Amino acid sequence: MATLFRQSIAMLVLLTALTGILYPLTVTGLAQVLFPRQANGSLIVHDGKVLGSRLIGQPFRDPRYFWSRPSATAGGAYNGLASGGSNLGPTNPALRADVARRVAALRAADPGNTAPVPVDLVTASASGLDPDISPAAAAYQAARVAHARGLPSARVQALIDASTRGRQLGALGEPRVNVLELNLRLDGRWLPSH
Repeated sequence: MATLFRQSIAMLVLLTALTGILYPLTVTGLAQVLFPRQANGSLIVHDGKVLGSRLIGQPFRDPRYFWSRPSATAGGAYNGLASGGSNLGPTNPALRADVARRVAALRAADPGNTAPVPVDLVTASASGLDPDISPAAAAYQAARVAHARGLPSARVQALIDASTRGRQLGALGEPRVNVLELNLRLDGRWLPSH
């Protein structure tokens, strides 16, 4: 019995060292060497100031900017420490009320826009942190942003096109527009190397 106990303790110590110390340190070290930007949060830095991350959405409500997908994280919008959706089903009255409120806000911000509101502008993603919107959601907002900034619609559309990424590996996911990147392009602060 004592031999079995010693073997069990030895295996616990060995596996703790391997999986709890050696493996995480190895993976972290490799990530820092091979993918330093991604390993440190894909941060966007301008003039020494962190403006955000390519991976986590941010709230934008100024009509001069494109608005992100709604966030349902606890403790405030886009809270990376509380990632998670609302878990409200399609028949839930609270979800319907949230969607109706969001549609009304979009219509109030751009009363002349009678196009159907893209679903990703009124529903939160499963993580609640989605930094991207669909090209249709960006196109829906383009006239409002162009008007608020006094820019030609073609210029705003060109910025949307420059910020649109295709499917991953040509087949995975859907085309998407990173909202922070697009808004930084609008402000003339986008630095593609960051």
